[in-house]
Amino acid sequence: MDYTTTYEATSGMSTAGQVIYLIVVLALLVLMIVAEWKIFTKAGEKGWKCLIPFYSLFILVKIADGNGWKFLLFLIPIVGFIFGIMVDYRLAKSFGKGVGFTFGLIFLSCIFMPILGFGSAQYLGPQGPKAA
Repeated sequence: MDYTTTYEATSGMSTAGQVIYLIVVLALLVLMIVAEWKIFTKAGEKGWKCLIPFYSLFILVKIADGNGWKFLLFLIPIVGFIFGIMVDYRLAKSFGKGVGFTFGLIFLSCIFMPILGFGSAQYLGPQGPKAA
C-alpha cells in the first residue's frame, strides 16, 4: 500500500514546520469558533449552539434568513452552493453590512467573520431592516 499521498500538504516541511502549520490551523479554527459564538450571541441565540455541526448551520440560516429549515437546501449539490452565497449576503444584511462585506464573507471568511463577531455591528433582524 502506498501512503505517500497521505501527508502531501506537509511533505516538504520539517517537523518544526509541521508543528507551526498545525498551530496556525488550530488557531484559525479556534478564532472561527469564537467569532461564530459572538455572532450567535449578538443575534440573541446561545453561543454554544455553534459547536453542534448541523444545528449550528440551522441557527446560522435562522439568523440570516428567519427560516432555519432552509438549511436543508445545503444538501442539494448546486443549489447548496448558490444558497450558501445567499446566506452570506443575508447574514451581512442582518448586521447592516452591504454587498462588499458579502464578498468578504464569501472569499475571506476567516477575516470577515471575526469582524462581524467582534466588531461594532449590531444584529438588525433576519435580512436586515425591512423597507417601509
